[in-house]
Amino acid sequence: MTAKRTVLVTAHTGRGAAVDSARMVIGRLLKAGLAVRVLKAEAEEIACAGVDVVPTGSAAVEDTEMMIVLGGDGSLLRAAELARPAGVPLLGVNLGHVGFLAEAEVEDLADAVDSVVDGRYDVEERMTIEVTARLNGQVLADTWALNEATVEKRERMLEVVAEIDGRPLSRWGCDGVICATPTGSTAYAFSAGGPVVWPEVEALLLVPISAHALFARPLVVSPRSRLALEVQPHTAGAVLWCDGRRRYDLPAGARVEVRRAEVPVRLARLHGLEDTGAPFTDRLVAKFNLPVQGWHGRVRQ
Repeated sequence: MTAKRTVLVTAHTGRGAAVDSARMVIGRLLKAGLAVRVLKAEAEEIACAGVDVVPTGSAAVEDTEMMIVLGGDGSLLRAAELARPAGVPLLGVNLGHVGFLAEAEVEDLADAVDSVVDGRYDVEERMTIEVTARLNGQVLADTWALNEATVEKRERMLEVVAEIDGRPLSRWGCDGVICATPTGSTAYAFSAGGPVVWPEVEALLLVPISAHALFARPLVVSPRSRLALEVQPHTAGAVLWCDGRRRYDLPAGARVEVRRAEVPVRLARLHGLEDTGAPFTDRLVAKFNLPVQGWHGRVRQ
């Protein structure tokens, strides 16, 4: 007997539009014969009959085909913490502002659900990073990130020495330093002046934040490189943020090491919808409303 296809639906329940959209998604999935799960913490707000209510944890995504996330990029980053260990793909529906990680906009929601029901989607893998913080050999944090790991000042200016592949690069007096993936290049790293890196490019980014130094340019390094940031002993300490969600205090003298992780985050990419499955260039133009008037393209013979 073939197991019933199962989808976990999660929403930013603090937004009425997200709750309404979640109900519509659940209704279409149930009507198509799929099983639907919702998280216990969201079930009361969503209030849909016919769903399986599950506790937040690894069992929530066990044997699921996909996780549909209604909200902004923050909601998708939160969902990735559940989906990544199980290798379950995420389908983001943007109800926020820019929403670079989302695959569909709310106005395309019905068609997006139909694509899922019909199996008209591919899955792409996005690089993640492993992040370890130590002090005198003692592990202070052992975590991961999809977008970036950032070492930031706690009070006064941060003094930090950057290292690449076991060799010192430079010392910066700065507000912080971002270690980002290509996915994260359009997030915090972009705001700090870093380059936009296409998602299929395998690389790591090192982006100083407001550094007082002659050499403080954003760097793009090999995906095999190992990055490290050492908080100098005379500073007031620092804070480590991963994806803007997980926070760890770093005392003076702490060392943060970043490298490519073995486990990616998997994102669903739909077929056949306008604005979805589009080249990354088109996403940039749409998200940032870039001016492209006057473009003719290659003349067709």
